[in-house]
Amino acid sequence: MTFTPEQMMAAHKANVETLFGLTAKAFEGVEKLVELNLQVARTTLSEAAETAQATLAVKDAQELLALQASLLQPAAEKAASYSRHLYDIMAGTNAEVAKVAEAQMAEGQKKTLALVDNAVKNAPAGTESAVALVKSAVAAASNAFESVQKATKQASEVAEANFQAMTNTAVKATQSATKAAKRA
Repeated sequence: MTFTPEQMMAAHKANVETLFGLTAKAFEGVEKLVELNLQVARTTLSEAAETAQATLAVKDAQELLALQASLLQPAAEKAASYSRHLYDIMAGTNAEVAKVAEAQMAEGQKKTLALVDNAVKNAPAGTESAVALVKSAVAAASNAFESVQKATKQASEVAEANFQAMTNTAVKATQSATKAAKRA
């Protein structure tokens, strides 16, 4: 089967649109990351000023230790929150890119099967076994891709669960340390 110039142009146009779509998704992720970091920088600067004022108002060592203990837990919770937001941005961007990749792969598989079917119709007599082999190879590639997709999704889910568990453990440990510091 030969491609007409119109088919080639349509394919190139679709590829360019996909490229720009992926680029737009990547920039959206970067924008969200920049917004998050600016928000964190503003908040950190404001809190640093408040902490400096509180530190200057301290009258003795006991009060200083109490101030430090009161700052420990919120700092850990903020770090955990930042990590969650960062993870959400990255996971969201990755999901958008994966969705486009899956659509492109499905479209490619559909076109390949159409090409094989067209070749089958025009195949000379006696090439049925070769045609069956090509169809089998296409089906095997499709199954392999689906298996990889499922494994990747499962790995993502496990990583997300582990990330959440680790974050919760870190926050709880900080809370315990803060309580112990306040008692001391």
